[in-house]
Amino acid sequence: MSQVNITLPDGSIRTFPSAVKGIEIAQSISEGLARNALAIEVNGEIWDLSRSIHQDAAIRIFTWNDKGGKYAFWHSSAHLLAEALEALYPGVKFGIGPPIENGFYYDVDLGDRAFGEEDLLAVEKKMAELAKANNAFQRSEVSKAEAIGYFTQKQDPYKVELLNDLADGSITFYKQGNFTDLCRGPHIPHTGLIKAIKLTNVAGAYWRGNEKNKMLTRIYGITFPKQKELEEYIHLLEEAKKRDHRKLGKELELFAFSEKVGMGLPLWLPKGTILRERLEQFMRKAQVKAGYDPVVTPHIGGKQLYVTSGHYEKYGKDSFQPIHTPDEGEQFLLKPMNCPHHCEIYKVKPRSYKDLPIRLAEFGTVYRYEQSGELHGLTRVRGFTQDDAHIFCRPDQVKEEFVKVIDLVLFVFKSLGFENYTAQVSLRDPDNKSKYIGADELWERAEREIQEAADERGLKTVAVKGEAAFYGPKLDFMVKDALGRSWQLGTIQVDYNLPDRFELEYIGSDNQRHRPVMIHRAPFGSMERFVAVLIEHCAGNFPLWLAPEQIAVLPISEKFNDYAKQVLDTLKDRDIRGFLDDRDEKIGRKIRDAEVSKVPYMLIVGEKEAAEGKVAVRKHGEGDKGALLLSEFSSQYAHDFAMPS
Repeated sequence: MSQVNITLPDGSIRTFPSAVKGIEIAQSISEGLARNALAIEVNGEIWDLSRSIHQDAAIRIFTWNDKGGKYAFWHSSAHLLAEALEALYPGVKFGIGPPIENGFYYDVDLGDRAFGEEDLLAVEKKMAELAKANNAFQRSEVSKAEAIGYFTQKQDPYKVELLNDLADGSITFYKQGNFTDLCRGPHIPHTGLIKAIKLTNVAGAYWRGNEKNKMLTRIYGITFPKQKELEEYIHLLEEAKKRDHRKLGKELELFAFSEKVGMGLPLWLPKGTILRERLEQFMRKAQVKAGYDPVVTPHIGGKQLYVTSGHYEKYGKDSFQPIHTPDEGEQFLLKPMNCPHHCEIYKVKPRSYKDLPIRLAEFGTVYRYEQSGELHGLTRVRGFTQDDAHIFCRPDQVKEEFVKVIDLVLFVFKSLGFENYTAQVSLRDPDNKSKYIGADELWERAEREIQEAADERGLKTVAVKGEAAFYGPKLDFMVKDALGRSWQLGTIQVDYNLPDRFELEYIGSDNQRHRPVMIHRAPFGSMERFVAVLIEHCAGNFPLWLAPEQIAVLPISEKFNDYAKQVLDTLKDRDIRGFLDDRDEKIGRKIRDAEVSKVPYMLIVGEKEAAEGKVAVRKHGEGDKGALLLSEFSSQYAHDFAMPS
């Protein structure tokens, strides 16, 4: 009997008879793993546990705790949704039903039937009933002719259209219960593992994303192996709604959008501008300390600038259209990136090896034409400001400079309460190098230097292929917020290519011309996206040093307005931001309004406080903190009011 060598994640190798199944490998490791196993990764590809392995392979068993396990679980749940729909709505036609980051969806054609939120509960109940049947997900390979014949008989034109794009010999069906679907997999062993089901939303979606095609009904859902996990998820959704930056941005008067100004172009209101400027001041202070020089570049650039950089070739179709001037042939683009401008700044005069590193920093506003359907509050906009900087250094300085940037990013995270993060080493897609520019040896060198710098700082890293920028690999920081959601914040990129395209040079110690290396970095990423994530992370309760309004002075009655104004003026002289609420309202109403506005401190003044030169301190969300002399208040909380350094 032939055998196969199976390499486990710890590097150990076990020998099994050929055609061993994933579930058998899991059982050989432990019964506990076999009970919890959902899928298996075989040489980088996720398979069903029931598939046979006929050759040597490196494997990893996926459970619910793994991304690959959730992928298979939610993929199978999409099929369960389709089975329920077919049982309830005979003749329904199916588009695609993929797993997504949280759950799954299926695009379906229900004909003339109306379907809305009120219909979801009945489908949920049917899914739960079908899940209890413990039906296995059975994979079968079929010919293209068989597959087309099957779906032609079912009168499902969407599946037939998908099949026309597939090569014969690569087509598989999956069946569970009475439902059969065109699918490449993978799937979990059986439906009984799906214990908790929630259909979350109904939307419209054009078939294959083309507005010329029919609008299908897209049904979203999420499932879990335990009811408790679903309850926790629903609680998380409710909390996320409360923290939605679009909702809080409106309530706290931070930003707005105007149809006349244009979709995806945020307007920063006074309070939001203070918040944004405080973040900029914080970063500028840190950058000066780290040896950066500030620069300012225009909002537009000549088309040739971006042709030289490669941005026009890669992104020209997705950018705003060129701006034509009265001069024939003269074209400008709204700036999609700051780096080409900074390359031109580097070139304004000859550089020596002794001048390097040169660190140029700019809060530069850039413009990208995002599709209207992809715009989302501040997280996806068409005009945004990057806390951009570019370091031009010698090859022997790359690692040291990269480590310094890591330190800056971690300082930002610590100062703003982001404690849970992972560093993602974003690499080229080795199977599609045409997406990138530059020689292989330069890419390999840059990827190696990034990993070494991350290791030196003890970062927990994950390598992901295909996520590099077109000109170089990068280190992306994936931050988890207070609700456990993951966001990409902060990026550092090593670039050997733009210096070459712009013919950047320095005179080395050997008196010869050399190319510098370029490091791109943006700890915030974009101000808009960073503010959105920060709002949701802290639910609008900003750190005291960052809050647009740090204190509210609340006189009990108009008799104490003059003293209240003195309090406010004294604190403003000490660089504490706040306002006086001298409305003709009861103090309870003033306190409630300040709480809703999430003002960190309320200073209440009445007859006793005015006589003694004190303020009654109340902290947002915590209540009374006692009466203090005004000097005691400002000194006791001086550290919290001060910007981190």
